[in-house]
Amino acid sequence: MASIEDLILLPKPRSVVAGSGTYRLTGGSKIICQGDPGSLFPVARRLQRTVWENQRIGWVLRAGNPENDNSRGATKITLAPDQGIPAQGYRLRIAEEGIDLVTDDAAGAFYGVMTLVQMLRQCEGALPAGEIEDSPDFPSRGVMLDISRSKVPTLETLFDLVDMFSGWKINHLQLYTEHTFAYENHREVWAQASPMTGEDILRLDAYCRERFIELVPNQNSFGHMHHWLELPRYNHLAECPEGFELSLHGHTRQMPPFSLNPSDPQSVEFMGGLFSELLPHFSSGKFNVGCDETWDVGRGRSAGAVEEKGAGRVYLDYVLGIHELVKRHRRTMHFWGDIIIQHPELVPELPSDAVVLEWGYEADHPFDEHGAEFARSGIPFFVCPGTSSWNTIAGRTSNCLGNIRNATENGLRHGASGVLNTDWGDNGHTQYLPVSYLGFAAGAALPWCYETNRDEDFIPALDLHAFHDEARVMGRLCHDLGNAHEKAGPGPHNSTVLFNLLTQAPGHALPDGVTVESLREAGEHITSIIEPLEGARMDTDDAGITSDEFANAARIMLHACERGTAMLEGTIDSAEKRYELASGMRTILGEHRRLWNARNRVGGLQDSESVFEKRLQEYAGGA
Repeated sequence: MASIEDLILLPKPRSVVAGSGTYRLTGGSKIICQGDPGSLFPVARRLQRTVWENQRIGWVLRAGNPENDNSRGATKITLAPDQGIPAQGYRLRIAEEGIDLVTDDAAGAFYGVMTLVQMLRQCEGALPAGEIEDSPDFPSRGVMLDISRSKVPTLETLFDLVDMFSGWKINHLQLYTEHTFAYENHREVWAQASPMTGEDILRLDAYCRERFIELVPNQNSFGHMHHWLELPRYNHLAECPEGFELSLHGHTRQMPPFSLNPSDPQSVEFMGGLFSELLPHFSSGKFNVGCDETWDVGRGRSAGAVEEKGAGRVYLDYVLGIHELVKRHRRTMHFWGDIIIQHPELVPELPSDAVVLEWGYEADHPFDEHGAEFARSGIPFFVCPGTSSWNTIAGRTSNCLGNIRNATENGLRHGASGVLNTDWGDNGHTQYLPVSYLGFAAGAALPWCYETNRDEDFIPALDLHAFHDEARVMGRLCHDLGNAHEKAGPGPHNSTVLFNLLTQAPGHALPDGVTVESLREAGEHITSIIEPLEGARMDTDDAGITSDEFANAARIMLHACERGTAMLEGTIDSAEKRYELASGMRTILGEHRRLWNARNRVGGLQDSESVFEKRLQEYAGGA
């Protein structure tokens, strides 16, 4: 029997001390709820189900008090607010005579049971004795899923994610929304998007509440409104009705109408109508209104106001108008901090009841500098790193871990009240969901207890608690495939060179350092990483889909290596090479369509598959 200190837990608890002996798991034992049975029964029921599923042992549930209960051999779950246990924390003692879980609140009881669930997954017949003292660094530990860049997950996919997240002690979830909520009076905006309906949100909200996750509404309300503003009905609200030219990270491209005109009162009125329909579906008291990346403000209809007052003042005035709307709905406004941090002199004017979401997705993002600015002003803020999965094929593992560590460490240093780990879907959301599992795991563990989790690579934890892989293949495969792009050479900002090779037309110059030799090494490395996939033994309902997703991700990466090599060698225009590349791309595209429909709604698939369709057209001589 392994020591309790040797068990793999996600997150790693704050303190684990081994004891002597074991607690034998036998049929007929009791789970005794001591405290409010309404709060504890659902948590105890979860433990009862897990004992049956993992050990095929039946335990009996009851309520009672220790003084009148023969509780030897029982598992006691006790709500004890007077024990000095921090909020959401718990003390778990396992001894030969029984299990004792003491907590300050129902959330702490749930998290203690989630730790027991992870232990039961690794032990058969008995649990090792010992004591765990545990509590979180941050009261809010969240995930934001992008459901506006092509991919809207099915409700079943979201339920599965909520189960996984809650088991890792994540307690905050957002669905990033631009146009993918089914507003009743705005059908033309979401008609092709397979949006979340009001009933979907109500069901998801209830499912989250039962698992101590707060489903926080999210609706961008300033920039990123192009799905609306491109349509004639809404175009009059646009800052730049005809669109504008954007230069960003060394690239210039033509953009559609993008931001609402902040100098037009109708913009706030319009958002007010959307809020009134959206917010009643959520039980949360928080609301993320976005307001990020307002690149075109001051370049169109608000140019006069910006010249008169300054860009920062115009931005802040609009955000204050949105804040008033949010207050009317008795919610706390959360908003992205990228624009206001460019005007630090205005930060002290932010409402004290608003929460700034300080985001950045590179490992060296200045969370320290920006966190200090918000802390000096007394403005509450979250730090918001990311999974580094978007604009890649299989992730950016090293950047992901560095980014989340940086955010968490500096969030702690400057008193952030939460961590929101983001998972975006830019440029077709071509990455598959399990690519993000490593980022989700790091984003759960580091904000729970940074000290005990900061040096983890999460490979064993992924095997046990994400992929449920008895062969211990998938954790290493996921981790290493996410770093394989590095062998090919440096990539552009917030992306990888392999993704760039897949998405760029052949006339684009390749970055310095990308050579035939580097692409050959990358291809060999990818092949060696994916080779053990057939030996994985995942005990999950979606095991087959997960395996096929990683296989297709590797196939795409290898195609990018082959494509880049042909570009460098000058054979990309030969009929033989085009035929070969087209054949491989047809397999990729067919698999992408099949795998998309396994987890997601059909809306957005056409946009996502266009990345691959463009390559097919090119190989056929049509581009």
